[in-house]
This record gives sequence, C-alpha cells and structure tokens, in this order.
Amino acid sequence: MNRIVLASNNPGKLREIGALLEPLALEVVAQSQLGVDEAEENGLTFVENALIKARHAARVSGLPALADDSGLEVDALHGAPGIRSARFAGPGSSDADNVARLLRELEGTPRNLRSARFVCVLVWLRHADDPTPLISQGIWNGRILEAAQGDGGFGYDPVFYVPDHDCAAAELPAETKNRISHRARALNGLLEQLKAR
Repeated sequence: MNRIVLASNNPGKLREIGALLEPLALEVVAQSQLGVDEAEENGLTFVENALIKARHAARVSGLPALADDSGLEVDALHGAPGIRSARFAGPGSSDADNVARLLRELEGTPRNLRSARFVCVLVWLRHADDPTPLISQGIWNGRILEAAQGDGGFGYDPVFYVPDHDCAAAELPAETKNRISHRARALNGLLEQLKAR
C-alpha cells in the first residue's frame, strides 16, 4: 500500500479523505504522525493555502502530499468566513465557537438571504518541488440554518442546510456526506486527474 501524507491535523478531514481514498489502496497518514508541524497559511485563496500546506508536508515528510483547504462562503457576509473558516471566532477557536459567531452575524437575516456554499480545494504533489501539482475544486451549495441541527460531521455541518436531503449536513449519514460533499466532489475530480496521469 502506498503512503501519502495528509497536510492536516483535523481528524474529521482525515476520516473523510481516508474513506474516500480507500479504493485506491492509499494509506493516508496525518502529518502529525510524521512529526510535520502545521504550515503558516498566509495565502489569500483556498488554492494558495492548499499549495503552501502540501509543499510543507511533502518537504518535511519526504512523501507525496495531499492538502485540502476548505471553508464556508456565506453570501450575506460577502463570502466570509471563507479562508478564515477554521478561525472565524479567533485563533484557537472551536467548531462551536465558529458556529456561534456565524449565527450571531446572520441574526435577523431572512431565510432567502442565507445562501452559502462549502468550497474545497485539493492539491496533490508527487514531491515538494512538483512543478505540476494536481488541483481540484469542489463546491456544495446550501444555506445557513437559524440554529444547529444534528450531531454528525464537524465544522459548520450543524448549520449547513442541504436542500436535496432536507436536513443539516450534520444529520446526513457519513456515507451520504462522503458521496455528495464539497470534499467528495473535489476528490472525484482529483481521482480523474490521477487516472489520466
């Protein structure tokens, strides 16, 4: 089985990506297991941040790297929290802190103006200096609920309403989410590129 380093310490991402890559017989190892510290995400876009994380993880580990940069864009907030989704409530904030701030920011916003989307950009590098990284983006459209629902998933899943399933992302079975999420869509695009390469 081939090993790749996932440039993330997020257990939710590791679970989701590991499950999605299982058919390729790839062992996904979290960067923390290999002594890789977190890269400073100082890019201005999801693509820049994913590249920064992938190059750092590949350089330190010596393995091919997969990095994900993802977040939530809310139209009523002009695309925020965007690339700052994980730290929306401040440095070191928890998922619950970020959700609470989002709900406060949207207080009084009518349902029809709460449109949002999850965005995921995946970057695959064969090595740290790979001049032709594979890049894939996935988008999952929905809206922000007035209150949290469900206890599955992670991040903003409890307040992200999925119209096709009439529930919050946190209420979806893991298998369903792994089939329709922004991360699944980005990964499917990446797998097509890997097969072509």
